[in-house]
Amino acid sequence: MRRTKRYPVEGSNSLWQLYKTVSFFKVARNFVVLQTARYTPFFSVKNWLYRNLLGMKVGEKTAFALMVMPDTLYPEMIKVGRNTIIGYNSTILAHEYLVEEYRLGEVIIGDNVMIGANSTVLPGVVIGDGAVISAATLVHRDVPAGAFAGGNPMQIIKMPEQKKEQQD
Repeated sequence: MRRTKRYPVEGSNSLWQLYKTVSFFKVARNFVVLQTARYTPFFSVKNWLYRNLLGMKVGEKTAFALMVMPDTLYPEMIKVGRNTIIGYNSTILAHEYLVEEYRLGEVIIGDNVMIGANSTVLPGVVIGDGAVISAATLVHRDVPAGAFAGGNPMQIIKMPEQKKEQQD
């Protein structure tokens, strides 16, 4: 199970109650910063925006490709390690708004990780150092360090050698 904290709501669905859970002004500011970063071709500028204006933890030499969409509501719950690549048009979510509750969960992406284009990382997921995620993957659970994962639903395609030996 992903590491998320659940917040039940009453009455209308949780998304209808969005501005009871997060400030409208925070969302508006984050939206402007994220849209600027999505189209910025300079990785150092993107990382500066993410770190200094959104509170994300972003390691050195990490590259967010064009159109990557970090969480608009809770970007401060995203941590990305050093020398990691987040592929074109990928989404990293730290929240889920459901009918009877909303959930928040920190997303931790390790060092030297490769996330392929058009992937979605759900809240509460940890992706270990050196993991590779294929394009168009729905990352709905943790990925061990050094593993190769892909698909929808995501499956671990290949484990690192030392992990395979321990499982046999």
